[in-house]
Amino acid sequence: MSDNKPAADAQASINALGFASVAKEMQENFKQVEEIMAGFNKSNEHMNLDPFNLKTAYSDWMEAVVKNPEKVIETNLAFWQKSMELTQLAMQSFMSGQPSEKLVEPAKSDRRFSHADWNDKPAFDVIKQSYLLVSDWTRKLVASAEGLDERTAERVKFFTERGLDAMSPTNFALTNPAVLEKIRDTKGANLVHGLKNMLEDLEAGNGQLRIRMTDTNAFKLGENVAATPGKVLFQNKMFQLIQYTPSTEKVLKRPLLIVPPWINKFYILDLQPKNSMLKWLVDQGHTVNVISWVNPDETYADTGFDDYLHAVVKAMDVVEYETGEAEMNLIGYCIGGTLLSSTLAYLKAKGDQRVKSATFFTTMLDFAEPGELGLFIDEAQISALETQMNAQGYLDGSTMSGAFNLLRANDLIWSFYVNNYLLGNDPRPFDLLYWNSDSTRMPAKMHSWYLRNLYKDNKLCQPKALSVDGVELDLGTIDVPACFISTIEDHIAPWKSTYSGARLFGGDVRFILGGSGHIAGIINPPAANKYNYRISNELPENPDAWLANTQATSGSWWPEWDSWVTGAC
Repeated sequence: MSDNKPAADAQASINALGFASVAKEMQENFKQVEEIMAGFNKSNEHMNLDPFNLKTAYSDWMEAVVKNPEKVIETNLAFWQKSMELTQLAMQSFMSGQPSEKLVEPAKSDRRFSHADWNDKPAFDVIKQSYLLVSDWTRKLVASAEGLDERTAERVKFFTERGLDAMSPTNFALTNPAVLEKIRDTKGANLVHGLKNMLEDLEAGNGQLRIRMTDTNAFKLGENVAATPGKVLFQNKMFQLIQYTPSTEKVLKRPLLIVPPWINKFYILDLQPKNSMLKWLVDQGHTVNVISWVNPDETYADTGFDDYLHAVVKAMDVVEYETGEAEMNLIGYCIGGTLLSSTLAYLKAKGDQRVKSATFFTTMLDFAEPGELGLFIDEAQISALETQMNAQGYLDGSTMSGAFNLLRANDLIWSFYVNNYLLGNDPRPFDLLYWNSDSTRMPAKMHSWYLRNLYKDNKLCQPKALSVDGVELDLGTIDVPACFISTIEDHIAPWKSTYSGARLFGGDVRFILGGSGHIAGIINPPAANKYNYRISNELPENPDAWLANTQATSGSWWPEWDSWVTGAC
């Protein structure tokens, strides 16, 4: 044993030197973090510290809770009993060195606790189960409030869930076995690299933490993303119009014009050849034209919704001029579809009959039930946003993308927080997340109008409640053949809400319900052979009745839609 002692001492010295170096580097990095945050705090002295108006919501919830103390006592007693059971199981587990009986388990879809130690090591097993018990107790406390209005109850529930997400033991280095394992293997170098990643993200966000989801250096527009051949036909202050090069000997008579959302870049439809919808459409013989919206700065502060509507009409004019075809088919994606519906109502009132079919990807027209995004929108929050937008002339894209990410916080925030900062890994290349990080700004006037008139007051579905240039908009007058395509797991445009909007039109309407969510369910090429879809031309009032009376077909809905739109050609 004496022969081994010098070697052990030497290894201990090496380890000590390694950790000392790590500690010194981390101290220097922390100083940089403090400097960045000091600058951010100074430039945001008047920042609203309660942008979601949570103080009022939780105050109302507390008042409702104290009116029903019996329910609170019942919930607390049940939690205390479960805690005592877990304590007993934990003691038995520690004494035996074996995992305990599982009092509570994470949901099958919960990927946070996938490391084997969460089940095999008694300490981590107890930490996991304690967190799950506290989470369950908290949810029951939130639900115990009676007499609370539905919106406040939903807001408290939503933001409480986000708080529970944040407090997960997986998000802390000392209670995450994967992180502790990495610290041991790298002698703490992962924490140094993670802090460097955080510094870079803070600097990129000018003091705001904008967690990178992908390696943005791995992609270059026009080379390995958005690379389908095409050319810019037209450009003005509002947009560029891109026309894609035909790949077939003959093309269909009627050109196709796509209106994407202005809160994201258009190339979600053209990521890579294997999943590019634009390339697939060109290969089917369509003459594909796509609007690429301007990324506005402060000079666009007074740009309104009507300017975007007129831009669509202008794009139609250019397509007609360049192709020589007056009749065309249009597609709108998300709020691009909302804009398209308004444009169709406007054109109908003006007697313009150039649009021969209209397709709507994940588009809401009736905002009565806008899903979790509606929790971010009330008078207080809109007013706070307007103050912010009026100061700079636009809403920064990071604000909107932050709200979207919050809807799926574990997947879109905390998983990257753990990977990039605690494990010290660099984000991996992923085309979809590259597009997601390439956010755009929104003009102050237009975004305020959109939030107030659509999300807050739900005027678009009300006949003649809105007007453009004195032309009253009535969706019921739209009689062109229409196809609404939604996805069953969409958390941004819930399918039952998009279904309600589809029933507003006065002509023939087809509704297709695909699998997956807002993006993956739309960008689902046939070659992938993923998900399924349902389709019907009959739209009863109750969406559940529609679902019950349709059959699921495996695979992509793209060919089915193409048959429909080419039939319209």
